[in-house]
Amino acid sequence: MRAGQVGRRVIGGEAVIEAGRQGASSVNGAGVERRPFPLSFSVREAEGLWRVSAGAARAAELADLLVAVANDAVAVVSLATNSCLDEDWHSLRPSLIAAELGVPCRVHPLGSWASGTNGLEEEFLVMDRDLLPRFLDGTWSPYELTLIDVPTDVTAEQLDELALVLGTTGVDEPLLSRLGDSRVWFSGHDDCYVMLETRDPALPSAVLARLLTLLAGSALAEVAEEPFSGVPEPGPWLFGQLLATEPHWIGALGDVTEDLVAIGLAALPAPWRLGVSFPRQADLVATLDVRHGTWRITPAE
Repeated sequence: MRAGQVGRRVIGGEAVIEAGRQGASSVNGAGVERRPFPLSFSVREAEGLWRVSAGAARAAELADLLVAVANDAVAVVSLATNSCLDEDWHSLRPSLIAAELGVPCRVHPLGSWASGTNGLEEEFLVMDRDLLPRFLDGTWSPYELTLIDVPTDVTAEQLDELALVLGTTGVDEPLLSRLGDSRVWFSGHDDCYVMLETRDPALPSAVLARLLTLLAGSALAEVAEEPFSGVPEPGPWLFGQLLATEPHWIGALGDVTEDLVAIGLAALPAPWRLGVSFPRQADLVATLDVRHGTWRITPAE
């Protein structure tokens, strides 16, 4: 498995995530002092849509969760990277990156009008949803990436209409309410900050569970001096009640040993922003019992 990828296995009916030392939470630092990057998570619901902002996670670390709720195809509508550059030091077109990776896809050109539109490329890539983890294979890192699911038989006219909706929807406006066929929209910045919108009420809890798993796995791999560590993923049900009580959370590592990982969780009055530090006192502690492969959430002492 490559750095930046997440491996997922099922053992005894439970998901085990292979999290690495080079995950987003360990590679990135917050602020000029490069302090350890906190876990952050916010969710709000309106009109049957759930909007999530979170960190720290790479697109590749969430790809399987997106695939699980998406239509049969995924459209890459915006992509920028410093990993794949042309001779003029510009990002390769998405279609060329897909070709180098051997990922079959359909290319839909939008034309030069899209180049000046925030959140759009001059071309869309449409691929089978199951190819998304292969496209985000860990060998490269996008600093801007926007995805949205579409039907497999989406027409050129529908893709043009999609581009128009994407280009005219404000950052804080609901998007999927204007797109009847799409179930999930994802936008990643610096391969660390995450925004997504979904019709699936279970996805926000699944994303929070993945963030905790990645943070714990990165810490365990560091302790063991190994590139990866297998960590059982808590069921999303564990966080349903948590998110029902408070929508905005910040998390930070506490005690870490080979047998136990503790992550402090504190509610925030508003979504986390760069520069906001972890409070002096956590409200809750999420604890991973490594030997028994179990998670629990308890009030902080």
